Amino acid sequence: MEAARVVDQVARTSYGRLVAFLSARTRDVAAAEDALSEAFQAALTTWPESGVPERPEAWLLAVARRRQIDAGRHSAVQQAASAELQRAAVQTEAGQPLPDERLGLMLVCAHPAIDVAVRTPLMLQTVLGLDAATIASAFLVAPASMGQRLVRAKRKIREAGIPFAVPEIKEWPERLRALLEAIYAAYGAGWEETGGRQGLAAEAIWLARVLVELLPDEEEALGLLALLLYCEARRPARRGPEGQYVPLSEQDPRLWRREWILEAERYLQQAARHQRPGRFQFEAAIQSAHSLRAVTGKVDWPAITMLYEALAQWTSTVGAQVGWAAAVAETEGPAAGLAILAGLPAERVAGYQPYWAVRAYLLRHSNSDEAHEAYERAAGLTDDPAVRGYLLQEMMKLHDDQ
Repeated sequence: MEAARVVDQVARTSYGRLVAFLSARTRDVAAAEDALSEAFQAALTTWPESGVPERPEAWLLAVARRRQIDAGRHSAVQQAASAELQRAAVQTEAGQPLPDERLGLMLVCAHPAIDVAVRTPLMLQTVLGLDAATIASAFLVAPASMGQRLVRAKRKIREAGIPFAVPEIKEWPERLRALLEAIYAAYGAGWEETGGRQGLAAEAIWLARVLVELLPDEEEALGLLALLLYCEARRPARRGPEGQYVPLSEQDPRLWRREWILEAERYLQQAARHQRPGRFQFEAAIQSAHSLRAVTGKVDWPAITMLYEALAQWTSTVGAQVGWAAAVAETEGPAAGLAILAGLPAERVAGYQPYWAVRAYLLRHSNSDEAHEAYERAAGLTDDPAVRGYLLQEMMKLHDDQ
């Protein structure tokens, strides 16, 4: 049991580091994953009898290196990497730290040559070691289809010779933005607490922590981690005793995780010192303002409205516009919020569930017929039974208000 515990711990902390190190030298992510998987299997068999080695990461690297060499004896790239991998294994066994090349691996996953739809799943598998079935469940895709997409992406990396390195300065902003978006998408996929999604939010936060560890002075990475921590701090209050959905305005702040909020505040303040604002910093600041309700007992809607307006000007996302409309409605009335929603293109909001939920809420006291339709649309667009139940319950209240 002790060996299994150590294997699990090493897998958590070192999997991405080992995959990145191996694949950076062989340019073959799939082969690195296979070799490392066999190394972990060997550890589960060997360590219970021989004991856990003093340096588990070095042991795994040595075994994975041998597996890669055996599998690729006829590959020129494998042969060229063999000597370097052997030196690294010896140095790691001697106590030298393994070079951390996870940033290069994450940037490979976010490379423009990789299909946008597979960047986040690829990162979850290569950096965190999640299996295709778990990722497929999170993104509502058949496991076989997800597996094929991941295989094609790894083949693309190998055949295109995508470098495992930090790109040139001119390419850096686009690649970093794709990287941040991928982590944000992973958290979004894990936001609902149902099925295979339950652990994905924690994995996304782990990815964000890795990125901040690798780029401690990157303000938007700090902003993203702060944003995720603010949101995750409220998870215990998002469901009632029987699993019913509780909207933010009705949550009990005493259930929020104070230590997570304080940690998020530190990251947001650290980001602000750089004086280079960005989308994730604005979003984190909005969540920070909401978190103050735990101290003041009320929501500072004027401040939140200003932050949403700044966010809406910074980014053209529908989510920012819808959030701004909701905040404006709190300070200027439902009509002002509806006016902002009316300016959004119909094709962009047709399938966007938060738009219909906010529209239904704002229409509730002005036009019950349209509100009824909006509630139905919002309920039909969510996969979360608790959220659907809440919206349908609110829709039924329309009849009571008449």
